[in-house]
Amino acid sequence: MADLSPTDLQKALRGADYPTDRQHLVERARKNHADEKIVSRLDGMKRDRFDGPNDVQKAVFNE
Repeated sequence: MADLSPTDLQKALRGADYPTDRQHLVERARKNHADEKIVSRLDGMKRDRFDGPNDVQKAVFNE
């Protein structure tokens, strides 16, 4: 996803507690007023459980 940077993702998920699931990441991104393309990408991830921010980043940029 070329129009999304790791920094954008980190800002969108600021304050997230781990481990967590996809739905909580989507909710956190919305609370942080993330761009809809970030929210959509998070919501469309195949995985549902994440142990930390690195897990999320791998899922977003490698799927």
